Amino acid sequence: MLLASTCLMGQSAPVANPKLLILGHAGSGFFTPISPFNFRPPSSWRGVQHALDLGADGVEVDLQLSQDSVVILYHDQRLENNSTGRGCVSEHSAAQLVQLRYRGGWPYDWFHKEQPITFDTLLARFSRRPTFPRLHLDLHEDDQCLPPAQQAARSSVLIRQLARSLRRYQVPLQQVSLVTQEPTTVRLARAEMPTLPIGLEVTADDITPGLGQAKAEHVKTLVLDAGRATPQHMAQARAAGMSVVLFGGRSPKSIRKTLTLQPDEMEVDNVRRLLILQGRRK
Repeated sequence: MLLASTCLMGQSAPVANPKLLILGHAGSGFFTPISPFNFRPPSSWRGVQHALDLGADGVEVDLQLSQDSVVILYHDQRLENNSTGRGCVSEHSAAQLVQLRYRGGWPYDWFHKEQPITFDTLLARFSRRPTFPRLHLDLHEDDQCLPPAQQAARSSVLIRQLARSLRRYQVPLQQVSLVTQEPTTVRLARAEMPTLPIGLEVTADDITPGLGQAKAEHVKTLVLDAGRATPQHMAQARAAGMSVVLFGGRSPKSIRKTLTLQPDEMEVDNVRRLLILQGRRK
């Protein structure tokens, strides 16, 4: 890796790493008031399009399964957190969900009229691009509105539906990575799509158990929260021969700190700032 540590070397900016893959986190991030002002809802089409227009290599999007087993782009557990709906995605049909409006409150809603979209809609739009962008699929399988046994059954349906859509739109699987926190989902995905890259997301401060699960499932990528990742975490992952994806980072300071950890890929909230720091934008 060519990235140098800002803090350790006392430099004002990290050295550009041409191998670093830059992806918009939940499209181009979340509703934020400053640094930067972002009125685009998380995992919305306009947010995805904005990240790609800025020059990101791709995007990370959050996926959930509707009541009628359609894959929907939506981030939060509850619809009322970011939309005009109520309850969970799993309690509504896809036709109902795509009629909702995203809601971020004042002043965000002055600037957008976004509605949730299906995964098929995203792939159809991507398939019209000259080059299919990098795409991280973050599976939101923890559902407040369903008992654990039902959640597990729906994970199997979610994987089958994803596989069907990826085949329908002839998506190059080398451009896609599946992200899950569930080892059982890793096995389901392998059975349906043996060549699809998979990342295991580990959110605990002690990543040793998650690292052990990743090894047991032969997963080659760890996905970690940039705000909680440490040099020790990175060393553990590297020693296990794994690549690392870090997600988060909005302020210039937080992004510079994340860069010192030398990730292989970054899912960043502030796409423009990271591109500037890497010399890919002015």
